[in-house]
Amino acid sequence: MSFSIREARGIVRKACGRVPEGEEIRHLNIMPMMDMMTILLVAFISQAAASATAVVAGTVVLPSSISEQPMPETASTLVITRTAIVVEGEEIVAVRNGDVDAAQKEGGADGRKIPRLSNFLGNLRREHEVALKRDGKPVPPVPELMIIADRTTPYGLLLSVMFSAKQKEAGYKRFRLIVRKNQLITPK
Repeated sequence: MSFSIREARGIVRKACGRVPEGEEIRHLNIMPMMDMMTILLVAFISQAAASATAVVAGTVVLPSSISEQPMPETASTLVITRTAIVVEGEEIVAVRNGDVDAAQKEGGADGRKIPRLSNFLGNLRREHEVALKRDGKPVPPVPELMIIADRTTPYGLLLSVMFSAKQKEAGYKRFRLIVRKNQLITPK
């Protein structure tokens, strides 16, 4: 069945005459789009934080261990690199020559407490507790801090970090030192 151009135009005109005009769009419902953008924003922010921690932690050479324990979900993460102390992806204090600058310590070069780190950890712990309560999850009775440090990290720096985290402002009571798991070598 073939139509001439004139007949085809006539059929199209008839079809257009039968379809009523649509209503004028007076508003645009953007709420679903805003919801979707909010979800994407949260996903991107959490991914950026996770990848920043992974990048910082990737520069750390971990010591070996043969034991294994599950990682806690509610613990905060602190990474000691050769150039900084990083908490949850945010650089808190600079590290030079294996120690924090004496001006950043309470009591100068002989001091152990790093007030800026203690205050930041305390604020972070309170934010985590508020978020857990809001989500209806139990708040751990003993706050826990995971410390990721290079095997060449000086003991004095590690001690200063743990001392600062244990202060009243920070409130951390339990620490996990993260190590790389070795493969067991069986004797032949």
